[in-house]
Amino acid sequence: MPQRKIIVATRGQGLYEFTSEAKAFVSHAGVEEGLLTIFVRHTSCSLLIQENADPDARRDLTAFFSRLVPPSDDPSMHWIIHTLEGPDDMPAHIKSALTTVSIGVPISDGRLVLGTWQGLYLFEHRDQPHRREIVLHISS
Repeated sequence: MPQRKIIVATRGQGLYEFTSEAKAFVSHAGVEEGLLTIFVRHTSCSLLIQENADPDARRDLTAFFSRLVPPSDDPSMHWIIHTLEGPDDMPAHIKSALTTVSIGVPISDGRLVLGTWQGLYLFEHRDQPHRREIVLHISS
């Protein structure tokens, strides 16, 4: 079955939409019915299906996760041991564990079955820019 890798370049923490790339891949694959599996090959970012209409929803999600899991140099995070890669690294792993690194989206009539306001996002949990690899795989 068709498979493709895409790269999402991030500029720091936040949500980066890649819905159009996934839709184009499904369209070109020519599969009428099936499942698109989306997998990110990293442990400090994750994947989300989220609202793509109001950017405030994405800002609020980023702010919520920052409050839920602050950097390891925050006094509330004194228990963290893994600090070698910076104060954002272990919190990034925790955020990734709370979300997911793989999503399945049905394909029907050759198109992704997403809701009207749903988009596919890479959720970057690190402060520095990264190039994140996402694997798209169609099974029918």
